[in-house]
Amino acid sequence: MLHGRTASSMTAWQCGRHSDGNINYPGGDPSCMTKTVLITGAASSIGQATARTFLDDDWQVWATARNDDLEALADEGCKTAELDVTNARECERVVDNLVAAEGRIDCLVNNAGYGQYGPLEDVSTVQLHEQFDVNVYGPHRLVREVLPHMREREDGTIINLSGSSGRIAVPGSGAYAGSKFALEAMSDALRSEVASFGVDVVLVEPGPVDSDFFERGRESPESTEQSGAYDWLYELYEETSLVGGRSIEVTPEEVALTIRDATVASNPRPRYPVGQFARITALARHLPGRWQDAGVAILRKFV
Repeated sequence: MLHGRTASSMTAWQCGRHSDGNINYPGGDPSCMTKTVLITGAASSIGQATARTFLDDDWQVWATARNDDLEALADEGCKTAELDVTNARECERVVDNLVAAEGRIDCLVNNAGYGQYGPLEDVSTVQLHEQFDVNVYGPHRLVREVLPHMREREDGTIINLSGSSGRIAVPGSGAYAGSKFALEAMSDALRSEVASFGVDVVLVEPGPVDSDFFERGRESPESTEQSGAYDWLYELYEETSLVGGRSIEVTPEEVALTIRDATVASNPRPRYPVGQFARITALARHLPGRWQDAGVAILRKFV
């Protein structure tokens, strides 16, 4: 179901009119019509902030979420739709409806995702598949839907939300980090594949974000069937917050601004780390594996 109202249109002189009011193109110049962005996982945090940021810049925003909890964004001017990125038919339907209504899609923001945490022995194959279904296959489904339209117009931007876990994996994050490593690899390949069509592919990599990501995630370490062999790791997560920490968190609004800036850049960078922690992580991935293992061993002594 689609909700919301159309965002404000661009001024007459921007859309196919000279300052004297003469029209250059019937119905306005297609090259300067209001641009359209499709955002997944827009019910909260980064997705919600991104929708508002694009809306403030007079984009036509299609905000989607799995539970369709998007009334506030609809009231603010977004068009909203229920979208479960694990459902291929829903992905096709939403993109078809968007293109039919707007005539174009300029940007896809693949933001929907969650974190499956726990030692890999305790994470079931079903849980691992579900993690990849949302974080990897979901973006892939939507990329396949939007690319034909972007290629036809020879213009468009695909933003994939990765993170520090797409650069380095710590104990207990194997499933989640694995999905982000996969998304990074796919983005690198895709970027070269579509460059000649005028389509940009960008990875935005925030560090820990000030949000309820871990509380609202589908799975937490405690939801796994614990073997009893990794009590130290569960305690480490609880006591040291390896995956977070208020002092190193960035806000959803900071991430949203980075997404907006990458989208409107004429020649965007392949990767945009957000926050000091993300930038440090990008460097830490170049450390020898044994050094990384030694760091974890030191932490374990304190548990």
